[in-house]
Amino acid sequence: MKKVIISLIILLSLPFNFCIADDEPAKIYHSGDWKFSMPFGKSYNYADILVQRAVDGDTLKLETGERVRLIGIDTPEMHESDKLYRDSQRTGEDVRTIQELGKRAYEFTKKLVEGKRVSLEFDVERYDKYKRLLAYVYLKDGTFVNAEIVKQGYASLMTIPPNAKYSNLLLKLYQEARANKRGLWK
Repeated sequence: MKKVIISLIILLSLPFNFCIADDEPAKIYHSGDWKFSMPFGKSYNYADILVQRAVDGDTLKLETGERVRLIGIDTPEMHESDKLYRDSQRTGEDVRTIQELGKRAYEFTKKLVEGKRVSLEFDVERYDKYKRLLAYVYLKDGTFVNAEIVKQGYASLMTIPPNAKYSNLLLKLYQEARANKRGLWK
């Protein structure tokens, strides 16, 4: 025990600098003759990042392991969840019908973005209560993914202030998709 305490005293009396990666932002604390640097969060290049897979019609998983919830849109649920049953009660549709619509929305989103490099645009809030990134997503050819899903009729609108930058555009596209019976509105 005495050796452990002596080792700890020697270690704490030496100047040191811990940093996991040089490219990560760090906070540096100074006190007397020691220096301690600790990174806070990993920084990624969200201007060019790979979509590993579509989780469902409105959620993506990035190469970093992070999940992205597409701002402004909502697709039907395809998995068992409380939201699935709430949506069923709210709309009067049976659960299986909603799940089938959810699978169609998922397939559209999957074909649109899976395995492709994208850029993310953030609004006021960066994360939702589930710790997912909230973003507007763009393909490298400039296609606005959130808008394209709505335009082709595979999503309804879900505007949650303060993240409402493109709500007017999405509303217009939603109304056109419904009027022209595209996607899920056939």
